[in-house]
Amino acid sequence: MDTKNSYTVNNPLNISSSIVTKRAEFLKGIKKALPIVIGYFPIAVSFGVISAQTGIPLFYTVLMSFMVYAGASQFMAANMLGMGILGFEVVFATFILNFRHFIMSMSLMNKLQHLPMLQKVPLSFGITDETFALLSMEGNDDAKDITSFFIAGVMLSAYFSWGLGTLLGGLLSMVIPASIGASMSIGLYAMFIGLLIPSVKDNYRIGILAAISGILCYIFNIYLNSGWAIVMATLVGSFIGTFIVQGE
Repeated sequence: MDTKNSYTVNNPLNISSSIVTKRAEFLKGIKKALPIVIGYFPIAVSFGVISAQTGIPLFYTVLMSFMVYAGASQFMAANMLGMGILGFEVVFATFILNFRHFIMSMSLMNKLQHLPMLQKVPLSFGITDETFALLSMEGNDDAKDITSFFIAGVMLSAYFSWGLGTLLGGLLSMVIPASIGASMSIGLYAMFIGLLIPSVKDNYRIGILAAISGILCYIFNIYLNSGWAIVMATLVGSFIGTFIVQGE
């Protein structure tokens, strides 16, 4: 009889060993997410300041970060609300801008087939451009090495850095002059440029598409309000983009 295996089976301390392993994986995920946290926090502070000074109450500003959790879309929504655009345009523009998350989710969840659905569903909420990129590069040799606790460490770190940064920004908006707060809106443009430049370096056609979309937004803005101009420019630009990108 294998006394070692018998002891392992009957030893209640195995539970503690399992907890230690899960804790180690969770902490590993937190450590891995530190670059994302460092990048998210100052941008979230900027969003909190801008949103609060736009006139959105602090409670709803923070709630947006914890429930919507979509940086670029939140900046856009705050900007649209500040221009007096309400309702369907804001929701639809946010949906269109975030549509890429469907593709990222399918790609990542396909990689994590070894995880049960009950774990993948809640974890999918934490998918952003940055967490997707990090997890996509993780475990290339064997995706089964990626545990749910590691993913949770990555995603929760990013999630709370964004939410708490927004809260701090909202509180700082009470002491920061409006003129300085308005200048922080550059965070929106910096975020989009940060997403655009690496893509342009890989494929110059992306830059052409961005320029076309900007021109379309300007033209649509002449005939439509700003909200619908953004929506239409996004839809038409995306349609044109399917031909430009396929033209490689």
